[in-house]
Amino acid sequence: MPDNTTLYTRLPNQLTMLRLVLAGVFFLVLNQYRYSGGAHLDGWLLAAIVVFCLAALTDMLDGYLARRWHAESAFGRIMDPFCDKVLIIGAFIYLAGPRFVIGPAAERGEFFNMVTGVYPWMVAVMLARELLVTGIRGELESTGTHFGASLSGKLKMVLQSVGVPVILFIVWLDPLAAGHEWLGMARDVLVYTTVIVTVVSGLPYVTTAMPSMRGGE
Repeated sequence: MPDNTTLYTRLPNQLTMLRLVLAGVFFLVLNQYRYSGGAHLDGWLLAAIVVFCLAALTDMLDGYLARRWHAESAFGRIMDPFCDKVLIIGAFIYLAGPRFVIGPAAERGEFFNMVTGVYPWMVAVMLARELLVTGIRGELESTGTHFGASLSGKLKMVLQSVGVPVILFIVWLDPLAAGHEWLGMARDVLVYTTVIVTVVSGLPYVTTAMPSMRGGE
């Protein structure tokens, strides 16, 4: 029984830390890739998709096991959202990075297009949302107010977690290839929907926090 108790206590946190390790592996794998156009299929993208999906799976498991085994901890409450943000925001930073630029325009300082459909301004908006919600949660929980994830926040996380591998898969198929125009349209719908849902999902946190913030003025 003591062994089982130790397992129940540690496994959710170990899965959380595994997600951080897998995020690092995911970034290293994407470092090996650069979009060059054409119809060739790159194994690095497939590897990145697999690693990301494994990391996202740990996010599903650690919270589920912690609740099922009543093993919630302060470590988990801090590290779980931290590892989520490293994985998700880091992934979108890569998707908006130079490895996915179409053509040499960026090197010449010209306007550039991204084969991922993700642009730096989108990442800035998503990061701003995360920083705002994290700040609100930290302030309210420091006063003893419970501030759990909202339904819209969970939907945002699911959409982001699904969106990253789908976008990478679309890039792997090459949306610029002849006959693949529909992939580009599907990609853009997914990307803009993700950005919009990310922003909108932060509104309930702000409206919930407003009475407490006004009371502290």
